[in-house]
Amino acid sequence: MAQDLSEKELLKMEVEQLRKEVQNPRAPISKTGKDIREYVEAQAGNDPLLKGIPEDRNPFKEKGTCRIS
Repeated sequence: MAQDLSEKELLKMEVEQLRKEVQNPRAPISKTGKDIREYVEAQAGNDPLLKGIPEDRNPFKEKGTCRIS
């Protein structure tokens, strides 16, 4: 689609996108970093990558062996 547009049209689209992005609320990383860390620590107990998956609920557990005779 972008190949069909002229350079002027592409620049117009870029300006429109930048106008939308400038309206997004901003917060200092000193605050958001702390919030993200607290959220991750609070959710760590539910994270299967950290906690592991119980064998009885593991959908990727091998069901059995396969033999070729």
